[in-house]
Amino acid sequence: MIDRPHVLLSAAQSLDGFLDDTSPERLVLSTEDDFAVVDRLRAEADAILVGAGTVRADNPRLLVRSPDLRRRRLEQGKPEQPVKVTLTTRGLDPGAQFFTVGDTEKIVYAPPGAADQLKHVATVVDAGDPPDFGRVLDDLGARGIKNLLVEGGGGIHTRFLAEGLADELRLAIAPFFVGQPAAPRFVGPGLYPRPLRLTSARELTGMAILEYRAADEPSGRDVQRLREAIALAAECPPSHTFRVGAVVTDVDGEVIATGHSGEGDPLNHAEEAALAKCEGDPRLAGATVYSSLEPCSNRSSHPRSCTQLILDAGIPRVVFAWREPPVFVDAQGTELLRQAGRHVVEVPALTPEVQRENTHLTF
Repeated sequence: MIDRPHVLLSAAQSLDGFLDDTSPERLVLSTEDDFAVVDRLRAEADAILVGAGTVRADNPRLLVRSPDLRRRRLEQGKPEQPVKVTLTTRGLDPGAQFFTVGDTEKIVYAPPGAADQLKHVATVVDAGDPPDFGRVLDDLGARGIKNLLVEGGGGIHTRFLAEGLADELRLAIAPFFVGQPAAPRFVGPGLYPRPLRLTSARELTGMAILEYRAADEPSGRDVQRLREAIALAAECPPSHTFRVGAVVTDVDGEVIATGHSGEGDPLNHAEEAALAKCEGDPRLAGATVYSSLEPCSNRSSHPRSCTQLILDAGIPRVVFAWREPPVFVDAQGTELLRQAGRHVVEVPALTPEVQRENTHLTF
């Protein structure tokens, strides 16, 4: 499995959470001292990513400014400047400074055909339609990018955070308000599955600098696989009970099997359907089961509950989104798994996505 880059989000915002105002001129939020810190972060990164909106609105050069920092990169055997990365769904001006300033590599991720006009100034990579941020990180990892600095804008920050793909966040807060509802915000609406932990708070020439790390669990890969399990619930046949999806992966995160409620047998549960496809597989000793709903702890339709199937298979880790509500039984899957020494991770931020597949039930 390819290691994805470590993702650091960096942004400067007003006290009320805006990245800019609505005037034609760019609102300066940072001080020179803050710019110097961001320059150091750029120098430490293998690549810098901004969205197409930032390229159009700000026309950034995305270069390390300090000669000392550039020289240090060269001494470390790195290129003088980090790789520049952007995502677009409708192309960009090849004359933008993103492409024309600096001789570093430029990579554009876009849907097929959306950025063909940029192939003479950048490496254009199919990222799916709409662009799949997980695929982007996989591709960057395959290119040797270990540290990715993401500088916005708001839509990009929202996607990385809402998809659980950000490992760190540096937020510089300017000591004033914008107060314009139409101005661009740091993040927009979304489900944010990875909680952040404050690691540092300090003052820098009048700005508050807050640094966060994503909680150790769930990981970005966990969120991706769990969302795949949730999507499988849509394949369930009509039912009077829960519509659930499940994914089983090996220790490296590669998918071993998938399943959904009613697959193979109308009474099958999702975990049951998935585990039936890999019974006896030695990889289960290091596997993770991802289920949109907490594994059941008792049932009348089949002899063994999904909790018991997981225990019997020797699977050490379970990740799920929604604790089973007491619609049919008083579920105790989480407690039984933990009592047996299994590692259980809950991602309640994704519960609404599971509930949308189960609106036929009252809970």
